Parts: sequence; structure tokens; C-alpha cells
Amino acid sequence: MPQSTHDRAAELHNLAAHAHAAAATAHGEGDHLTAHELSKQAHEHSMNAHKLAEELGTKIASSSKAKDGMPELRADRNPPHRN
Repeated sequence: MPQSTHDRAAELHNLAAHAHAAAATAHGEGDHLTAHELSKQAHEHSMNAHKLAEELGTKIASSSKAKDGMPELRADRNPPHRN
């Protein structure tokens, strides 16, 4: 079954989080080379997830424009109170 863009982005975020945790463990054990490599891997997963999320946002915006002729604007119905 094909994986949706949203699911793939979520998976990449989870992989990044796991790699960060593994890097922290390796660093704590004094294995700085492994920690560095895992940190690089985490960064790569995070950047790929960000790219997919941007693509997903672009698809949603373009499908909204095609459907209604204009992009959908969302407003916060409960803005924070400022004193």
C-alpha cells in the first residue's frame, strides 16, 4: 500500500527523534564519533520531513485554489488575550 506524504513526514520526524536519542546515549557513553554521525542522520531525517511537510502544504493550498478559485484563509477564533 502506498504511503501518504503526511505519513512519510511523520515517520521521518520519528526517525529523527530516535536518532537524536541514540546520539545522546552514545555521547553519554563517550562514543563521540557515533554520536556525531547519529546527529547528522537526525538532521537529515528532520530536513527531509520538513521538505515533505512543505510539499504537503503546497498541495493543500493548490487544491484549495483549484476548488474555490482562492486560497482558504484560516483565522484563530480564540486569539490570546493581551494585557
